Amino acid sequence: MDFELTEDQETIRKSVRELLRGFDDQYWMEKDQKHEFPTEFYDTIAKGGWLGMTMPEEFGGHGLGITEATILLEEVSRSGGGMNAASAIHLSIFGMHPVVVHGSDELKRRTLPRIVNGDLHVCFGVTEPGAGLDTSKITTFAKREGDHYVVTGRKVWISKALESEKILLLTRTTKYEDVKKKTDGMTLFLTDLDRSKVDIRPIAKMGRNAVSSNELFIDGLRIPVEDRVGEEGQGFKLLLDGLNPERMLIAAEALGMGRVALDRAVKYGNEREVFGRPIGMNQGIQFPLADSLARLDAAELALRKATWLYDKGRPCGREANTAKYLCADAGFTAADRALQTHGGMGYAEEYAVARFFRETRLMRIAPVSQEMVLNYLGSHVLGLPRSY
Repeated sequence: MDFELTEDQETIRKSVRELLRGFDDQYWMEKDQKHEFPTEFYDTIAKGGWLGMTMPEEFGGHGLGITEATILLEEVSRSGGGMNAASAIHLSIFGMHPVVVHGSDELKRRTLPRIVNGDLHVCFGVTEPGAGLDTSKITTFAKREGDHYVVTGRKVWISKALESEKILLLTRTTKYEDVKKKTDGMTLFLTDLDRSKVDIRPIAKMGRNAVSSNELFIDGLRIPVEDRVGEEGQGFKLLLDGLNPERMLIAAEALGMGRVALDRAVKYGNEREVFGRPIGMNQGIQFPLADSLARLDAAELALRKATWLYDKGRPCGREANTAKYLCADAGFTAADRALQTHGGMGYAEEYAVARFFRETRLMRIAPVSQEMVLNYLGSHVLGLPRSY
């Protein structure tokens, strides 16, 4: 086994770390408090060519693997930008994978180069209020009318919808009650987010406020057939290609946030003196932080195995889900302990750990909850009866 990163992978880590030094806690605090998209950060990443990391070279990308993408997003998160930073670029880094693999040549030519250079923002429209994690129960419907589809329905928790020109949209083209297999009859589109047909309403939420989360009310959105990704009725299968990489990217982002939270806790533990000595001397402070270090290190190993398997073209569902589970747990625990280490000041925005706490808590919910990961491992890996 070789646990060393390649020279190119180390270059990615160092280059991104250096690139983001200019985006400090004050920048991210202001963006979060003002609910303002981090345009300067996004433009810096785009100009550096990082959005095209996993895109095919023929469309202006670098054609690298998920391992390199996770290194990038871990560093983005660890820079102090956390989920506000990662979510601003997450979908551009790997979210277009269904289009890369299954989209028509014409669709790829007119969208992917613009995503690579940062000109095109895209949001991802899957989740619905009445379906939640049961994607088979979505009801947003696309009715074929000649060379167009007409779509009506509702989506929720759609990140970046306010900034996006296009949406990767999952709909039903056959009603749930009319299909033999519950995941059949869904169709995927990459199409314009026409504001005259889509009402976008931001959701007030606990954290990650520099990147909006939104409800979408779709009424009569016309989508040309040319915007369809793959065959009609096969949309759910197309999305499956991206589920394991998505879990790995989220794991990397959680890992990065855990690392930066731990760094801040250690710094504070060395500097803050109470009763005439640094608080880091107290085992009540030191042991939880050391435990988080061990847990973050172990979670990282699970993530590295998962990305290695994926890039080798091997099955990795077990490893991808395990990495998401462990990194999300380790990241949140580290942020929680960092806040506790800071005491009352941890509750103040000045030290940023309050923001890390809010944002790492999200990782235990999205894009799939910890409980659903355990459901997967229990039924698909251990062979226990499926509970849902």
